[in-house]
Amino acid sequence: MDLKSFRDLVEKPEPPQGLSLALQALWWDAKGDWKKAHHCAQERDDEAGMWVHAYLHRKEGDLSNADYWYRRCRKTPAKVSLDEEWESLAQSFLAQKS
Repeated sequence: MDLKSFRDLVEKPEPPQGLSLALQALWWDAKGDWKKAHHCAQERDDEAGMWVHAYLHRKEGDLSNADYWYRRCRKTPAKVSLDEEWESLAQSFLAQKS
């Protein structure tokens, strides 16, 4: 699946079957449901979940919490726009799925 196809899926009422929890979190975030996105990010204590968790707390404006999650997943805190970070995360996770 490419990024455009993934973005198009946001029009659906529920995330499609087979998405990783990290992609589900990004899907819910794109729908504007931070709470469900956060829940998905917390479900797995893996690098992808921690990276989305960092992004979500950055989006929320809780930068100290975001920095904690960036450190946990060994990523440099993002300096790009939130939209650019979302896109980068989605592309990274979609590439892993292929």
